[in-house]
Amino acid sequence: MIHLMGAIVPVPYPSWLNPADNTWQVTAATFVGLMSLPGLAVLYASIVPKKWAVNVMAMMFAGFSLVLIAWVLWSYKMGFGATSIGGGVRNGVQTQLTGVSGWTHFWDNFVGKPGGITNSVGEQGQAVSAANTLIPFHFPTSSLAYFQFVFAAITPLLFLGSVLGRIKFFAWCLLVPLWSTFVYAVDAFLLWGGGYFAQEGALDFSGGYVIHMSAGVSGFVAAWVLGPRLLRDRQHALPNNLVMAGVGAGILWLGWNGFNGGDPYYAGASMAAAVINTNIATATGVVVWMVLDAWLTKERKPTFLGGVNGMICGLVGITPCAGWVNGRGAIYVGAICSAFVWVAWNYLSKVRPFSKVDDALGVVYTHGMAGLLGGLLLGIFGDPNMIEYGCGHLTPAGQVIATSQTTYLTAHGTCVPFGVNGLMYTGSAHQLWEQFRAAIFVIIWSAVITFILVKLIGLVLRGARYKDEVLEVGDLAIHGEEAFPEDAGFATRSDGAFAMAGIDKGGPPEPEPAPPGGGA
Repeated sequence: MIHLMGAIVPVPYPSWLNPADNTWQVTAATFVGLMSLPGLAVLYASIVPKKWAVNVMAMMFAGFSLVLIAWVLWSYKMGFGATSIGGGVRNGVQTQLTGVSGWTHFWDNFVGKPGGITNSVGEQGQAVSAANTLIPFHFPTSSLAYFQFVFAAITPLLFLGSVLGRIKFFAWCLLVPLWSTFVYAVDAFLLWGGGYFAQEGALDFSGGYVIHMSAGVSGFVAAWVLGPRLLRDRQHALPNNLVMAGVGAGILWLGWNGFNGGDPYYAGASMAAAVINTNIATATGVVVWMVLDAWLTKERKPTFLGGVNGMICGLVGITPCAGWVNGRGAIYVGAICSAFVWVAWNYLSKVRPFSKVDDALGVVYTHGMAGLLGGLLLGIFGDPNMIEYGCGHLTPAGQVIATSQTTYLTAHGTCVPFGVNGLMYTGSAHQLWEQFRAAIFVIIWSAVITFILVKLIGLVLRGARYKDEVLEVGDLAIHGEEAFPEDAGFATRSDGAFAMAGIDKGGPPEPEPAPPGGGA
């Protein structure tokens, strides 16, 4: 009887679901989510002057939330839906791989049809996307949608670093969902969702173009449209807590294991290679930046914030190629990106147009330039023997078995191992050319649409930046809160802060009421 009962107990796994892949995908997504909240929020809030710490955190939490709402209601399917608006992708299948070219091919594969995923099928059905053309996804749509959401969320939060210290809170709340819809979702579909550039052969392992370069360009343009911070804020932009900045930076670094490790979509060998390569490149970036600070700056001192910049350069640079370069390639990528951005930060920043735009935290350098360079370096250091998807046999349940290195390298016919033919290994510059084409589009599209959106939001709100008297005060004027309150009462602190900005608050604070009973 016991055996009979055991035989009829339902198993909670559909035939297409692999528990290991599904578990890793949600775990990786959680790592990436932690990069935003609290990682990036703590990092940014700690390296700005203390009067802006609450504003940074408020915009981080609001932006993260707004992207998720837009994501499940319409924009997930724009970036990763199974069907494009132009019909070049239908039900997860790319229909124009041959016989169609030019503008028709581009616009038919430009963006996915918007739609929601909040019903039962949208959350529990098998994930389907034209991004996955080799083997089926082995997890539900909800796993893929959440994993891709945390990427969509962190992107505008990154370029917040360019515009903080002057953008209105409600301007930010309008910009984030609009930008995620008209910039991020388009870039994501074109490169990740099986759209035009993916079909042409351009690659972006985990977001060097879609996330970092797009964020760097958009932040720079938005900062230009908004204008600079107050002169006092620019001249006294001292971090308020370097220890907490280190906490945020550490969460960002280790969270990147999910960022790059989750993008093979399977808990396999490519995942592990992407994770170790991410850490190799990052460590190299830290060391290179600190050495350059110690050797070539006027102070000749290795700074902690310089090390954090080098860390970000390594992380961003390896992102577009994490699983397609080997360990030596990861060292090259980390060193080149860190050194290039160090030079740009210290010298290019003094040249127009960079000298005329107040990019508060230098996002255009550490994210925009490092993302561009990492994507191009993929075309050079991509190792064809680094296999993302191998070949094996499918079980009746759709699981891949009997996969080995020998099978990878000897497979023929429809089962073709997937790697990247970099210039260094094959002598071919074709991949480098495809990377260049995609980069040019992402730069132009991100810049133009961001310019339009910020201008429109400014018209709607009668200005997208706060007035100078509000900027003088910061958090207390905008949110009525401050990160590091003094011992004095709130009213005294409020009046003092507003008085410093030249704003009359209506006289001194009222005395505190006497305790019951008339005590002294």
